[in-house]
Amino acid sequence: LHAEGALAHPLGELEVGRRLAESAAVEKADDAIAKVNLTKFADSLPHTLSGGMKQRVAIARAICYRPRILLMDEPFGALDAQTRMLMQELLVRVWESQRLTVLFVTHDVEEAVTISDRVLVMSEGRIAYAVAAAQADRAMIGHHMGGHA
Repeated sequence: LHAEGALAHPLGELEVGRRLAESAAVEKADDAIAKVNLTKFADSLPHTLSGGMKQRVAIARAICYRPRILLMDEPFGALDAQTRMLMQELLVRVWESQRLTVLFVTHDVEEAVTISDRVLVMSEGRIAYAVAAAQADRAMIGHHMGGHA
């Protein structure tokens, strides 16, 4: 399936026993694709998209359903530095427009502080350190992460 189809097809089954009309599914898919700046690539096949574009399609697929929470586990880890920065900016824009909760897992202190409003450092399955990102001390976070700052 091309990018638009990958989003529109699953929207056909939003709830058990209720189907979204194809035109409405395509409209929701197009809206999500526009939010992640991929309108020109809506008809592209997955193998023709870059890693960053594939990540944007994944974000678009998730926001199609208007979730209350978005779980992201190291989503930008495999991207180059420039694409990672663009994806971080995109995620913040999506968060601002959707106002959803994002649980973002990363081992990158700078990334955590840059895109978060709150940083929690986990150690041995427990919260070891919590701070508002605006007040975050990168060295302290790194210390709680075992020196990985």
